[in-house]
Amino acid sequence: MDHQYITLAHGNGGRLMRELIEEIFARHLGNPDLNTHADAASLAQINGEIMMTTDGFSVQPLEFPGGNIGSLAVHGTINDLAVAGAKPLYLSLNAFIEEGLEIALLERIISSLAKAASQAGVNVVAGDTKVLRRGEGGGLYLATTGIGVKCISNLSMDRIHLGDHILVSGPIGDHGTAVMLAREQFGLRGDLQSDANSVLSLTRALETLDGLHFMRDPTRGGLASVLHEVHQFSGLGIRVQQHRIPVRDPVNAVCEMLGYDPLQLACEGRVVAFVDPASSEQALSLWQNTEDGVDAAIIGSVDSQQRVILETELGGERILEELEDEPLPRIC
Repeated sequence: MDHQYITLAHGNGGRLMRELIEEIFARHLGNPDLNTHADAASLAQINGEIMMTTDGFSVQPLEFPGGNIGSLAVHGTINDLAVAGAKPLYLSLNAFIEEGLEIALLERIISSLAKAASQAGVNVVAGDTKVLRRGEGGGLYLATTGIGVKCISNLSMDRIHLGDHILVSGPIGDHGTAVMLAREQFGLRGDLQSDANSVLSLTRALETLDGLHFMRDPTRGGLASVLHEVHQFSGLGIRVQQHRIPVRDPVNAVCEMLGYDPLQLACEGRVVAFVDPASSEQALSLWQNTEDGVDAAIIGSVDSQQRVILETELGGERILEELEDEPLPRIC
């Protein structure tokens, strides 16, 4: 391409738009199911119950330690399918590009997106690009739709019952803290990596486990939001033990300095699972035998107190509040 930055002409339907699609998007995302000259994708027949999800991404900065908005868009979408018990198959991609975005940055992001999709075994089969005027966007927004086929049945909040154990697949708050450090807005720096990654290995590990009732990925609002969502839906209480919840030292340090709660910070590569107590140790072992679940832990259980309670490391307890204000906007 003969331009260094995106211009409004890259969205006008002419030569520059065609070159942008062909030389960046199609070159990196090309696969047998992607036809850039058609207005709709033709897909092979899918055998089984089809599942679908949609998501949008507006993270700042666009690149952060451990990923960027491109890989995040893939992981965020396929993870929503995975925790719902589906095998992801296809993605669509809409890119809203702000005038002035460096084309080299856009190419890095789309290359990363393509790599993440390939590693997850999914194809991007349809897409669209729009160019926004300078000042009308944050450099780049992405919107995705994911299609998969169900392979784990009977996952639902309806199945959560009294006594269920609560598991988390690894340390929480890494993504929110890594993005916060990348912004350098608090004068803090560090080498913490985002946990943004596919959770397919984790959900597949529990695919045949009797006693698996529900899974969710703790993105915006973090672990606390998942616990409150279950509490509000079921009317049951939640009790978790602070000393059992895995949190990395840098995350704790940043939260202590800035007054954040790591339980409310976004994760992008973790799973929270509700499992029958008779199966929880087996679930924990299955996760700990995967590369991404080595630090998995049983962190609490479902009880009858109709509150979300955190047992503190000092032996006391407090009500774990639901997130209200947005401490970190544009985190995913």
